[in-house]
Amino acid sequence: MAKTNFQYERRQKDLEKKRKKEEKLKRKADKKDEPGEGVEGAEPVDGVDADEADDADDNSSNSDDGDDAAVVPK
Repeated sequence: MAKTNFQYERRQKDLEKKRKKEEKLKRKADKKDEPGEGVEGAEPVDGVDADEADDADDNSSNSDDGDDAAVVPK
């Protein structure tokens, strides 16, 4: 009986995995390029614009209490 060529079988499996991976990446890239249901086209939640919500968060974290001037190095 003839010996099985394991290297050939392994190479074929690796090639198949590589082909499937490339197809998957191509599908993801095509899906990403399609206009449609993206973040940019999404409707604001509860009538609040996403940019306005980000600005409100930024302003609240920058409050100046004056505590920084109270520390004097010796």
